[in-house]
Amino acid sequence: MSLRSFFRPNRASIARPDQSLMVENRALLERIDRRKLLRGSLSLGALSLLAGCDISNREEVQGVLRTVSDFNDGVQAALFDPKRLAPTYSRDLVVKPPRFNAYYEIDEVKPVDLSTWKLELSGLVKDKRPWTLDRVNALPQQEVIIRHICVEGWDYIGQWSGPNLRDFLTRIGADLSAKYIAFYGNDDYMESIDMASALHPQTILATHYAGEPITDPFGAPMRLRTAVKLGFKNPKWIRAIEVTNTYPLGFWEKQGFNWFAGL
Repeated sequence: MSLRSFFRPNRASIARPDQSLMVENRALLERIDRRKLLRGSLSLGALSLLAGCDISNREEVQGVLRTVSDFNDGVQAALFDPKRLAPTYSRDLVVKPPRFNAYYEIDEVKPVDLSTWKLELSGLVKDKRPWTLDRVNALPQQEVIIRHICVEGWDYIGQWSGPNLRDFLTRIGADLSAKYIAFYGNDDYMESIDMASALHPQTILATHYAGEPITDPFGAPMRLRTAVKLGFKNPKWIRAIEVTNTYPLGFWEKQGFNWFAGL
């Protein structure tokens, strides 16, 4: 069973209250063991963390796991180098089309009306006027050929292009000292990233894939593409961006996944 299907909302595959605490806390356990503390140099072994806990006490178990996972998040953030570039690849390795992934099945995709689409802006931004797609496409375009890595364990190399996010944030007068950038999708999916990752040189607002406009079901007309985050931190069908100092809890974080999710 994939993690996506395990945590897909409103599905029979969601863990039920009468299942064991190990199953109930699977996401918390995996978010600790999957990444490992200090990127693998210090592994605790998630199950051993429960030693001394009353495992019949859900709050106590979850408290222990969240504390260690939050610490792991903080370590990843502290180790993050905003100037270090991720590996790039040649065009002959690009997978066409890109792989579909979402918390729902492909036949549930609701296409965006590109003729009426606008990018809304909010929060700590001076110029909150919405952007049309033509206006976005008129900006300088940056291409990145990077590896998309999914929390489920699969990956592929994709060729993305669009405005550099740092340049775009500067253009709209965003407060670059703010803590978070939140992205809201047309499919009601919301994710947020830290400002340092948003300002990374390889973070773009992708509008094209392999030289062609992104189509459905792959997130048209805009999706985030950053080389320094796991796949679920790259929302698709973006309709709004918010710059904020208030921590915005994303979709998968609500399911128990770690927030920083760096590579």
